[in-house]
Amino acid sequence: MLVKNEIGALILRVTLGALFLIHGIVKFQGGIENIVGWFESIGLPGFMAYGVSSIEIIGGLALIIGLATRFVSVVFALLMIGATLKVKLSVGLLGNGQMAGYELDLVFLAIAIYLAINGSKVLSVSHLIFHKDSNELKKAV
Repeated sequence: MLVKNEIGALILRVTLGALFLIHGIVKFQGGIENIVGWFESIGLPGFMAYGVSSIEIIGGLALIIGLATRFVSVVFALLMIGATLKVKLSVGLLGNGQMAGYELDLVFLAIAIYLAINGSKVLSVSHLIFHKDSNELKKAV
């Protein structure tokens, strides 16, 4: 049972990381100034576009390799809550025909919350680094 849960967490971690990474890269490739303008048009400071995009890229990479999974997942959950409340809530769950709804944001939020609670040890850089230290500490005590 534990192995199945860990494999499932690995799949969720890598998938969420890859999707956020892609979203962040696309924001820069499509012209970050467009995203800055869009942020300003919805009442957010334009500079936040750089922060959000960078968080998506760095956090996405971190999740893919399994570095600080719980922390990054909390940050992504907060991003999804903000995006849902500020942008998507008004267009509804399934969207309005011109803009997607918040159904995908809810899925990302659910995955992020799962990973924040449970973490993911399989093929995880954090687990490789900290697991060795904790075993040595247990042996010393």
